[in-house]
Amino acid sequence: DESLFVYDCSSAEKQPLGEKGQDGKGTDKGSDDILAFAFSPSGGYFALTDDSKRLILFQTKPSWECLSVRFVNRRCTSLVITAAEDKIFVADKSGDVYSYSITEPKADGKLELGHVSLLMDVALSADDQYILTADRDEKIRVSLTKAPYSIVSYCMGHREFVSRILTIPNCPGLLLSASGDSTLRLWEYKSGEEVHCCQLSAICGPQATKPEQKYTVSRITYCCQVFFVAILCDSIPTVYIFQLNAFFQQLLYKQQISLKHKGWDIAFEEMGDLWILQEDKEAPLLMYRACDGQWKAVTDDKGLQKMSKYIQDNWTAFEG
Repeated sequence: DESLFVYDCSSAEKQPLGEKGQDGKGTDKGSDDILAFAFSPSGGYFALTDDSKRLILFQTKPSWECLSVRFVNRRCTSLVITAAEDKIFVADKSGDVYSYSITEPKADGKLELGHVSLLMDVALSADDQYILTADRDEKIRVSLTKAPYSIVSYCMGHREFVSRILTIPNCPGLLLSASGDSTLRLWEYKSGEEVHCCQLSAICGPQATKPEQKYTVSRITYCCQVFFVAILCDSIPTVYIFQLNAFFQQLLYKQQISLKHKGWDIAFEEMGDLWILQEDKEAPLLMYRACDGQWKAVTDDKGLQKMSKYIQDNWTAFEG
């Protein structure tokens, strides 16, 4: 079934105002804006959290179905689903990470770990053995997933908040991070050792909109097949593409794709095509494919045309 699945968060169950959550505190009114979302590694599950503190879980195969609506204690910043597809880890603004069962989709969450400052991102190793958390105070913490109180290491080196972290699935032990200090860094995360630092200002400088422009990465995507990394930065309508040299543990800058509109999101297909979602109703989706060492736009792909039409027909939801 290739029909589009649409779910309206405004129609989902709401927690009554004043009703106490798991932490014993009353709830406040929120909007239906989605704050964080993630697919499971196989694509079989999808979860989102919104401004009304709902955690909504879907199964996607054999067809999309909402499995549960649960309520989190505080507004969330990031979430990730285990490779085993048995848990969702949710990071919130107070610095806590809770786990929620997938096998028991209506069970309450369990507090797993906490930071003293707001959490910006959470990630898992490909084997689910390690959970990594990044906070506003420049720190990346590596803990054992089954015993999160057991801290394996800290990755210290960023000079401002850590905006995004990504474990490299086909390079066990390697972590990519981005920060408000305008750098991308590679780490051997089990030891906390920084192995490479890329100064984005040296690459993004010509696209700067202000003299002291910061290059804060808002999106990172990675393709295992070809070791490519693509990033989007706040306030810069450009996608930057790097290639990971796993042997030398370095990021090599390859190309930039200039956009005519604000970029909303980016994602690699499994075989390497790069999809770009942008703030343009006439051309909301772009697809690029590597050809002779350069990324070139693809316009005649039927899947691209079909998805573009779906987005155009539901443009009001995308505009917010």
